[in-house]
Amino acid sequence: MPANHRYGVPTVFILLACTVLASCSSGPSSLSRGSTNPVSWVTPYKIDVIQGNFISSEQVGQLRPGQSRDEVKAVLGTPLMASVFHADRWDYVFTLNRQGLAPQSFKYTVYFKGDQLERFEGDAMPSEVEFIAKLDSKHKLGKVPVLEATEEQLKSAEKSSAAKPASGDGAANGTAGAAVMASYPPLESPKQ
Repeated sequence: MPANHRYGVPTVFILLACTVLASCSSGPSSLSRGSTNPVSWVTPYKIDVIQGNFISSEQVGQLRPGQSRDEVKAVLGTPLMASVFHADRWDYVFTLNRQGLAPQSFKYTVYFKGDQLERFEGDAMPSEVEFIAKLDSKHKLGKVPVLEATEEQLKSAEKSSAAKPASGDGAANGTAGAAVMASYPPLESPKQ
């Protein structure tokens, strides 16, 4: 006896076609989101790239108009760019490229009149502490252990080491307090 089908064959094909079209239209956009794309789960390691001369706000604070070129070089270091066409100008450029962060660039320019510093200008420079904090932002360590023992800790360590009984034949022979000499191979091979 034939089964009575409630839906006709054309209706089933239309529903199947709509399902296929709906799944095709949503496929690539869902893969580009990142959470469902397995390629985005693993990212390559990119090292931090530091280029140029870092100039801190403390160094900028040491600059005074009238200083000689040698004094400026002693404070700021060798300039990254000293143009032949602009002999009276030194440019200091510092860039920091880190993974996951926008590249940072700092520029500072020093102008001379003859051999004397005339003026200086540039970006607001971070202090040395701020710069180191930027570099160490990923590597937060826990509490640093105390590396010095207190008097109480030293006394308790002496008591616990003195209270331990010596084992073996050394205790019977009276050599419990003597340190056991270890035998190590020579550091250098014998000359032949």
